[in-house]
Amino acid sequence: MLRFAHPEYLYLLLLLPVILLLHLYATWKSQRKLKTFGNPILLRQLTPGLSLFRPHIKVGLLLVVVALVVVMLARPQSAGSITTEKKKGIEAIICMDVSNSMLAQDVNPNRLECSKMQISSLISKMKDDKVGLQVFAGEAYPQLPITNDYVSAQMFLESISTGMVSAQGTNIAAAITLATKSFTQAKGVGKAIIVITDGENHEEDAVQAAKEAAEEGMHVFVMGVGSSSGGEIPTINGFLRDNSGEVVRTSLNENMCQDIAEAGKGTYIHIDNSQMAVERLVTELHKLQQAESEVTNYDAYHEQFQAVAIIALLLLIIEFFIRETENPFFNKFKLFHKR
Repeated sequence: MLRFAHPEYLYLLLLLPVILLLHLYATWKSQRKLKTFGNPILLRQLTPGLSLFRPHIKVGLLLVVVALVVVMLARPQSAGSITTEKKKGIEAIICMDVSNSMLAQDVNPNRLECSKMQISSLISKMKDDKVGLQVFAGEAYPQLPITNDYVSAQMFLESISTGMVSAQGTNIAAAITLATKSFTQAKGVGKAIIVITDGENHEEDAVQAAKEAAEEGMHVFVMGVGSSSGGEIPTINGFLRDNSGEVVRTSLNENMCQDIAEAGKGTYIHIDNSQMAVERLVTELHKLQQAESEVTNYDAYHEQFQAVAIIALLLLIIEFFIRETENPFFNKFKLFHKR
């Protein structure tokens, strides 16, 4: 398996056709100037030792050398031995509530950011598990298909905001239903749906959706964020107000969260500004059945630029010894005779 440590340098190869075109243009311009001095055929007879093709060969060799130097900068690497190992893990789909109520600041810095920090901590504790991300408000949308690429998961998590879903509301049922369709087809693996929300469900059937997920062998865990006292929802024009002009106050609906978790054969966990919620969730997830899978590992990659450097050096030496005029030494050997 071959890869490049710095593939961005390969874009420099786009300069090669530009250099070639400049060389051809310079050659054409030089020939036009020669025509001003006389007949090209006569001039050729007056300079019998001048080669028409060797300058092009030299330029061609130099272009190849430049290409090889670019490849060296990109650092070609080959993989060492390939090994496989068996690992055990679960599958988890994380459903993040991005409704406007998640901007309430009854937890620091607000419900959404607090939730993202908790989930980031959860992902950092995963080793052999697979994780997927989705967001929901009035509707639910996938963000990251289930994967064991935790770096990508952290990147997608960081980009989550309340502006990702235009339809406002808190449709927990849609989130759970979408999550049930997002797992792999693997058998005998624990599958967890983790819903992070303030519980202000504006749609029906969330409990029924959790129950149906449990019947399919999945477990629905609910992490409630916010406080029972609640808080206002900040906007660019001040706090959010209802149609009567009153400031909207949102609070955590723990009863709803508990009902969903119970129907989904999972656990309800309240999020605060500590790590206790994540620790408890990790403990609960470890209780799920872990499936064994084979993971392919490659040993440390070996640098291959040395071989490229040797080839480039040999071509430079060849280019150096190629003269633009015919070599009188080789003219002594008449390989072809005119008849």
